[in-house]
Amino acid sequence: MFIRTDEQTVHDNYKLLIGSIVPRPIAFVTSLDEAGVVNAAPFSFFNIVNDDPAMIMFSCVRKPNREMKDTARNILASKEFIVHIVDEDNVAAINHTSINAPSGISEIELAGLTTTPGQAVKVPRVQECKIAMECRLAQHVELGHCDMIIGEVIGFYIDDELYENGRIDIGKLKPVSRLAGASYAAIGRIFDMDRPQFKA
Repeated sequence: MFIRTDEQTVHDNYKLLIGSIVPRPIAFVTSLDEAGVVNAAPFSFFNIVNDDPAMIMFSCVRKPNREMKDTARNILASKEFIVHIVDEDNVAAINHTSINAPSGISEIELAGLTTTPGQAVKVPRVQECKIAMECRLAQHVELGHCDMIIGEVIGFYIDDELYENGRIDIGKLKPVSRLAGASYAAIGRIFDMDRPQFKA
């Protein structure tokens, strides 16, 4: 079977994308609006884009009327945000932040999460998350009805119990990823493979 993207709806293409590109890490993003209200939302269009400087990206699909979502609008205004990693202990509360709350209402409070001041940015960090990356906006790319946000990571918060010799213990982090529909996944079987070396 071969399916042309221009012969079906955007939603049909979306379903094939999220069902094929799995598992997807989840960026739980906090930002501040002009009144100082903390906005929080999860995004599964998320990944690393560079290591020197350290940079990450996430994409924020616009509202049905093509209006920019609060997260993207806040970041474009303040140039700062924090990306948290979702894990088994906080996924239920973070899922609650995806609620369609009106602008000016903090999803953090609705989900019963706790904030603490950021170290290098004005945006607060969420205490219930074991990893947080404080970011400065590097680039905004408008992609049709989507806003891609690229941020330079200017600092990492990592829970002490996860950190050992410069590495993160994946077993203690217990990250959660996004699948299709309402499905999520925890880390399953882990295996190692060495990268091959070419010998002339």
